[in-house]
Amino acid sequence: MKSYTITVNGKVYDVTVEENGGGSAPAVPASSLATPAAAPAPAPAPASSAAGSISLTAKAAGKVVDIVTSAGSSVKKGDTVVILEIMKMETPVVAEADGTIASIAVSKGQSVAAGDLLLTMN
Repeated sequence: MKSYTITVNGKVYDVTVEENGGGSAPAVPASSLATPAAAPAPAPAPASSAAGSISLTAKAAGKVVDIVTSAGSSVKKGDTVVILEIMKMETPVVAEADGTIASIAVSKGQSVAAGDLLLTMN
């Protein structure tokens, strides 16, 4: 068995693949194939010392136009930290509290869905 971490549309999945001893997989009649199950929920991101206790997420789907801050920067409540383009309008994402940026989870030009993590702060 081999374990892999894959990213699909920005979502991280941990998968385990069983190795087949032979060169090719045995033929399986289509009538015996089960209907595929729904995709598993994304695995939570591993906790690291860089992760902050406050998470800022996208409120709507859009595209990252600019990242106004950087990891380690101090911010005040209300400061713009990321600018998203949502429905052709630039929408600032602001710090919800005073703190320090712990990690940035997106990059400029990246598309995000509603609820995607943008950054963490302490």
